[in-house]
Amino acid sequence: MADKQESKIINRWIIVIGAIMIQLALGAIYAWSAFTTPLQGTEEIASEFAFNKTQTQAIFSAGLATFAIFTIIGGRLSKRFGPRKIALIGGIVLGIGYISSGLVGANFPLKLICIGLLGGAGIGLAYVVPIAVGVKWFPDKKGLVSGLAVAGFGFGAFIWILMARPPSVLGFNGLIIPENGIYTIANVDSTFQLYGIAFLILVVIGSLVMINPPSNWKPKGWNPTKELQDDKNITKSLLPIQMLKTKQFYLLWLMFCIGALAGLMVIGNIQNFAKHPVDGFMGSGFSTVETIDFAVIGAAVCLPIFNGIGRIVWGQISDKVGRRKALLSMFLFQGITMIIFFYTTSNPFIFYIFAALIGFNFGGNFALFPAATADSFGAENVGLNYGLVFTSYGVGGIVGPILAGAVQDAGMSFLYAFIPAAIMCFVAAVLALVYKNELINK
Repeated sequence: MADKQESKIINRWIIVIGAIMIQLALGAIYAWSAFTTPLQGTEEIASEFAFNKTQTQAIFSAGLATFAIFTIIGGRLSKRFGPRKIALIGGIVLGIGYISSGLVGANFPLKLICIGLLGGAGIGLAYVVPIAVGVKWFPDKKGLVSGLAVAGFGFGAFIWILMARPPSVLGFNGLIIPENGIYTIANVDSTFQLYGIAFLILVVIGSLVMINPPSNWKPKGWNPTKELQDDKNITKSLLPIQMLKTKQFYLLWLMFCIGALAGLMVIGNIQNFAKHPVDGFMGSGFSTVETIDFAVIGAAVCLPIFNGIGRIVWGQISDKVGRRKALLSMFLFQGITMIIFFYTTSNPFIFYIFAALIGFNFGGNFALFPAATADSFGAENVGLNYGLVFTSYGVGGIVGPILAGAVQDAGMSFLYAFIPAAIMCFVAAVLALVYKNELINK
């Protein structure tokens, strides 16, 4: 049974505040790059964990894959038991995952389970709630509220990375500080525990206002006559089993997988790339301190901020030019950006610009693919149908970061990770040309 509180009328802007609180906490998954160096160590600063790069990326990829799977589960459970309960459970699972991770030390399998599986499951359960609830309370401002919700997810990484490891130019120390030239288990694990508590508090408080409006409720002064007429013109929304029989589903799935692969490869490895002895800034003659600052600014400021902005801007672009043209433009832009990004570590400002552009394009996936799913298969079952499309994000999240980690562990250049990702983006642009942006009737 769904929550009985769904019949209450509250100030709907409180829903927005709750949604942003939840999504800021869930955006922690994009802050993983703040932990890769402390878990791996560097030539100058050792780590008591001594994980290799493939291991750190495996944790990130497990979290992304579990997130994608539990997005489907969260959508179904929310419909059955109510959004408040599922968001609350998601926050508890996420918090427990990070808190327990801080208790297992340098045990890689347990770190993988706690952060990758438990953390990812908590994020997936709670992720769909603020988006779905927000749209129901704001039928007159769907684009604005959806953009705010998913943008909060992107901006969350900005906060958590800066708290953990800010660049020295900002003049303050973060939570993760090397002690006597070594990243200690106690220091890093205490940060995991603190983050787990913060995530738990944010999502639990935000979940308290995750309630649906009463049936047939509408905002004061809003006349939905035209939109209701538009709904009548839609002959049918496809069920998931029907959608799986269409070519359009597989086109969307493949495009989203590629977009996720390219973006998450950079998000998970941007600091490793910046600090690579040959490809990174030190290979261009910058000092270790400068390199660390450049890496953190790119990862903590440029990429996550523009990730959030891209979610809003690409959605608006697609409303004006159409989903197909927007997808084509985004993938062409991302493919070119991935190639150029490899050559940016000779100049930190160019590095910042292209890190921002990659984040901007990556954010567009989360605006374009839900809308494209509704375009092709109808709005009635978009929650269930988009959950299946979203599984592509999990696959991309496994392949992209692990590919980059394996390339590094093999002593190869990042070029062997970025170029294949760029080529796949161009393939996705071709798929966008084949994709038809129209409702399919069965």
